[in-house]
Amino acid sequence: MTDTTFPTFRIVPSQAARAQADREKILADPGFGTHFTDHMVAIDWTVEDGWHDAHVRPYGPLTFSPAAAVLHYGQEIFEGMKAFRHADGSVWTFRPESNGRRLQHSARRMALPELPVDLFVESIKQLVQTDEAWVPGGGESSLYIRPFMIANEDFLGVRPARRVAYYVIASPAGAYFKGGIKPVSIWLSRDYARAGRGGTGSAKCGGNYASSLLPQREAVENGCAQVLFLDAETNTYVEELGGMNVFLVQKDGSVITPSLTGSILEGITRDSVIQLLRDRGHTVTERRVGIAEWIEGVRSGEIAEVFACGTAASISPIGVLKGHDFSVGDADAQPGEVTMAIRKDLLDIQYGRAPDRHGWLTRLV
Repeated sequence: MTDTTFPTFRIVPSQAARAQADREKILADPGFGTHFTDHMVAIDWTVEDGWHDAHVRPYGPLTFSPAAAVLHYGQEIFEGMKAFRHADGSVWTFRPESNGRRLQHSARRMALPELPVDLFVESIKQLVQTDEAWVPGGGESSLYIRPFMIANEDFLGVRPARRVAYYVIASPAGAYFKGGIKPVSIWLSRDYARAGRGGTGSAKCGGNYASSLLPQREAVENGCAQVLFLDAETNTYVEELGGMNVFLVQKDGSVITPSLTGSILEGITRDSVIQLLRDRGHTVTERRVGIAEWIEGVRSGEIAEVFACGTAASISPIGVLKGHDFSVGDADAQPGEVTMAIRKDLLDIQYGRAPDRHGWLTRLV
């Protein structure tokens, strides 16, 4: 079987699926990433057979050798996306082909096989159709979907693995902001970089997130919700947060966001926000942004709003930027007008409350 062959999915129903009452109790207050649906997708890959044995099976532990390459050399990648229940009960996801292409980009960088985009989208459909009852409805709840790929060959030599597995799991998620949307505080990391030129910054791989955890802990210790990283070469240009892209709204309504330099993740929400801003008539410029420009812009009033965006939070207003020797912004300020308008535009499309002008939605159920 070649990599371009579309394997047929087989379904292995779970014999331990949660009772309806238990599931409804979880969906009433799901939190984020702590509860998982009854099933998962698995597809295997080998050098000899390509992608094969696509199936939906009961959610449960993975079994592989202690010598599996993923444990020793970190050869793995993942994606993050959501399924949204619309008012008529149907279930949709947002720009899945873009997630599939980004997974392919990550695979190339990490010397993993590229999963065909059509097969990626089909894997999402298969899992959500099987576990549709787990898709919550109401408010800003959703089903968070986590596709991932690992090198599971048991071999300790340093080379790309010849056996790989792709999985998809899903977890019901509640609203990111409970009790209303409030601007968050951000900590500027001066001692750590998220990624460097020629590294894995544009790939969605676990190592990038592992490297952010120590500075993230520093951020929390300083009363901040997230950490902001600068470029590794000069330590002067804004890159991204631990898992979100950044936008600066100037007082004239124009918007700036750091350009993709190869060390910044190509956010799908980021790309969507740029389009929605332009739909509203805002000029959006992608370029390198100095941290001094951010600080001085907030102090002078030239920068009127700052927000971050990503799959989990959608759009999050930023109220304060802090460092060891400075603090700019207002922790008590209300979210900005542009920030909230774009947030509403994005969520209204995702939840089916506004026309999908750009063809971003794919129906799953």
